[in-house]
Amino acid sequence: MPSKKVLIAGATGLVGYAAMKHFATEPGCEVVALSRRRPDETYGARWHSLDLTDPAACAALAPVFAGVTHLVYAALYEQPGLVAGWREDEQIRTNDLMLRNLFGPLEQAAPGLRHVALLQGTKAYGVHVRPLTVPARENRSEMHEQPNFYWNQERYLTSQQKGKAWSWSILRPVLIVGDSVGSAMNVIPALGVYAALMRRAGKTRLDYPGGVGRVAQAVDADLLARAIAWTGEAAAARNEIFNVTNGDVFVWPNVWPAIADALGFTPGEHVPLALDREIRPREAEWAEIRRTHNLLSGTLKEFVGLSFEYADYTMGFGRTEPGPPALVSTIKLMQAGFTEVIDSEAMFRKCFAEMQAKRLLPPP
Repeated sequence: MPSKKVLIAGATGLVGYAAMKHFATEPGCEVVALSRRRPDETYGARWHSLDLTDPAACAALAPVFAGVTHLVYAALYEQPGLVAGWREDEQIRTNDLMLRNLFGPLEQAAPGLRHVALLQGTKAYGVHVRPLTVPARENRSEMHEQPNFYWNQERYLTSQQKGKAWSWSILRPVLIVGDSVGSAMNVIPALGVYAALMRRAGKTRLDYPGGVGRVAQAVDADLLARAIAWTGEAAAARNEIFNVTNGDVFVWPNVWPAIADALGFTPGEHVPLALDREIRPREAEWAEIRRTHNLLSGTLKEFVGLSFEYADYTMGFGRTEPGPPALVSTIKLMQAGFTEVIDSEAMFRKCFAEMQAKRLLPPP
C-alpha cells in the first residue's frame, strides 16, 4: 500500500506537470492526475480527463479520490486576452468555482486527507496594477482591495479547514519557467518558437525582443514542485503562505546571452518585437519547421497557448524606461526550512534543453 496518494489538479499546466514529475520519484507515492487534455507524459500517474467547471463530472469522479492524502491544486482558468482577463469577473468566478467543484467531492471521498497545496502568485501583491512594495512579504503586502480569485479560493479553503485534521499551504511563485505544453504563462515555448523562426529566416544572432529591463525574479518549475512536496510534510508549513523564487534576481537583457546560447545563437541587439502580434500568426512557417525537424509539438496554439502574450508582458515589450523592481522576500520560506536555490541562467538552459531533448523544439 502506498504511504501517500497525491491528487494533482491541472496536470498539463506548468506547475501541475512539474509536480507530476516530482511525485513520480517519491517511493511509496501513488499519483492521480486530472486535466482536460492528456499530458504528453504521465510519469506513471493515473490520469483522468476532467473539466473542473463541471460539478457533475467532479462528483462522478469521487470514487477515484478515495484514499487521497495530498491535493496539489494547480488548475487555472485564463481567458483569451490573458493580461486583460486577470481583472475580469468571469475569470475570478470560474477559478473560484473550479476549486469548489473539486474539493467538495474530494473531502467526502478522502477522510484521510492530510494536506492541500494551493498556488497563487505575485498578483496577490498587485504586480499587474501597481509597483510592488519591495520586497513584497506574506501577510503584509497583499492587495486585497483588488478583486482576484486568489482571495475567493483562500477564503474558501481556510473556512473548509477549520476544525479539520488536514492543513493547507499557499505558495506564491514569481515568474515560473519550465517544461510544459500549451500553458498560458510559460516563456520557454514562446521564445523557442521565436528562435526557430529567426533561424528559418537565416539569422545567426538572436535579437532581444522585449523592453528595457527591470530587476525581477523567476522560479524553476521543478524547484517549485519540490517546494510543494516539502509543504505537504513540514510542520512549519501548516496553514502558512510562502513566496517562492530561485533565490537570485535577473534582468532580461542580462540573461539573454545565456538564452541565445541555449538556442544555438550568439546574442544580438535589442530589437523590440511584439511576439503575440508578429510570431503567433505564423502557423504555416512553424508547421514547416516541425516537419523539417520531426518535432512532436503541435500547432502554435496547441504548443504555446497564450504564452506569446505572456512573454510580451513579462519581458516588458514597449517599456522604454527601467520599470520598478518586482521583488518578493523568501526569508519566511528559508526560515521554515526550504532553502533550495538555482541560478536563473542555469534554469533557462535546463528548460530549453529539456524541450529540445523531447523534440518539442529544434536542436540548438
